Amino acid sequence: MASDKVNHFSDADFDAQVLKSGQPVLVDFWAPWCGPCKAIGPVIDELAGEFDGKVKIGKMNVDDNPATPGKYGIRAIPTLILFKNGEVLDQITGAVGKPQLTAMLNKAL
Repeated sequence: MASDKVNHFSDADFDAQVLKSGQPVLVDFWAPWCGPCKAIGPVIDELAGEFDGKVKIGKMNVDDNPATPGKYGIRAIPTLILFKNGEVLDQITGAVGKPQLTAMLNKAL
């Protein structure tokens, strides 16, 4: 079940939602046809609940929004990029476990 805490970003709102956010932002670059992306989906939902109010967490469909992934050189999905103050703070490619993602998010706090 998808969490209502997970944001959905697009090329059109990326600057406003992510780069100009007052909070750190984790962006999950994914696609509906990607198996590993689906595998980490529930973890992303859990983290969105746990970090609500501290880190903004969202997804960007790379098929629907090609400009932003291109700008950040994303060649494989899932790629998770953590932004803080408009800058890339950390990046993980591939389906990783919740402990790794939790540690990554805690770095931004």
